[in-house]
Amino acid sequence: MERRVLIRAARQSDLSALTDIYNYYVQHTIITFDVDVFEPQERQGWFDQFSESGPHRLFVAEREGAVVGYAGSTKFRAKPAYAESVETTIYLSPDVFGEGIGGLLYGELLTTLEGENVHRAYGVLGLPNDASRALHIKFGFKPLHVLSEVGFKFGRYVDTEWFEKKF
Repeated sequence: MERRVLIRAARQSDLSALTDIYNYYVQHTIITFDVDVFEPQERQGWFDQFSESGPHRLFVAEREGAVVGYAGSTKFRAKPAYAESVETTIYLSPDVFGEGIGGLLYGELLTTLEGENVHRAYGVLGLPNDASRALHIKFGFKPLHVLSEVGFKFGRYVDTEWFEKKF
């Protein structure tokens, strides 16, 4: 039986599911450098930065009525000269790894950004993260640099790798 996936713009009603997905990574991985879990209301400011047009978007993957992942683009830096650059992110529910949903989500986000005033997109990966590295390369991101031991989580220092995509 085929399990269809719908990629759509995020809605306010998704915030609880988005928070649950993110909290998995906070608790179990070095993918994010947050160390404390969030309540949905604590993520409201994060959610409010996205819009239905422009370079700051948030898409979700929905399967059988449940949100199973999200991908978004945010400001790269706060200063005005960075306005045409974005940082991208993607998170999946761990029960859908390897099903191609990440490619669907990232594809929708990046295709949408092609129609916006975006000059560069950046991805920052906590290492190791082979799946995310492969996804970024698949979508035309180029590796830039590794920042060694830039974060500290779970009792150890963690490297990040920066990726760039030209639009």
